[in-house]
Amino acid sequence: MIGGPVLSALAGAAGYGAARAVLRAWEPGSAARWERRNYAGRTVTLLGGVAVAKACVIAAATTPDPAGAVVAALGGGAFGMVDDLGADSATSSKGLRGHLGALREGRVTTGFLKIVGIGASGLVASILLTPRPRSLTDVAVGTGLVAGTANLMNLFDLRPGRTLKVAALASVVGAGSPRAAGALGVALAALPEDLGERTMLGDTGANALGALLGTAVAASDSRPLRYGTLAGIVALTLASEKVSFSRVIAGNPVLRRIDAWGRRPT
Repeated sequence: MIGGPVLSALAGAAGYGAARAVLRAWEPGSAARWERRNYAGRTVTLLGGVAVAKACVIAAATTPDPAGAVVAALGGGAFGMVDDLGADSATSSKGLRGHLGALREGRVTTGFLKIVGIGASGLVASILLTPRPRSLTDVAVGTGLVAGTANLMNLFDLRPGRTLKVAALASVVGAGSPRAAGALGVALAALPEDLGERTMLGDTGANALGALLGTAVAASDSRPLRYGTLAGIVALTLASEKVSFSRVIAGNPVLRRIDAWGRRPT
């Protein structure tokens, strides 16, 4: 009988395939609304990211006590879409520093709305995932894990396939968790189109996938694992304000080869 991690992985993969089939047959609004230029100047569609978000919700629904994972994936995808389709998405400041700087100037960017929204959905997810009696510290750490992982996956989404490879690797590490297995199924199913530069995750897909991954750690019984993972996420997020992940990857032969695997030549 199929169950547990295997069921969640299959649900994630099948969910992506079904969502993409529906979105190919029916594009919400005009095609141009979802089209973007990627780093190489090729036209891609954000509907791949929408399919990833839908698949994450489907995979989350098959996990034990699914409410927290479903809330996290829904929040990541929905508020990521706010930023993807927002009027200022192409011109607003980037990064946490940029959004906070815009707020000081009296401008509320869609990126800032996304930060607040994913933080709120991460809080709800953490409350649902944290066993009773809940401590304020454990709920705060869980919130940071869900929201922080959602943001981190988006920071990696600068080249085709990169975020999906990072997510797949992280999922394999935590493959004993149905939530991680669900994220793995989604990532592997979405990888061919993303590498082929037909689709783009955008904030919608990257945030949803990251949020689902974050629930896998947030639900762990191991406090050192939760605290250590959150510290790593915070360190990488702060480093991204100063250091280019793409430059670091390009400067390391092993990382460069893994990053370029399967990608079309520029």
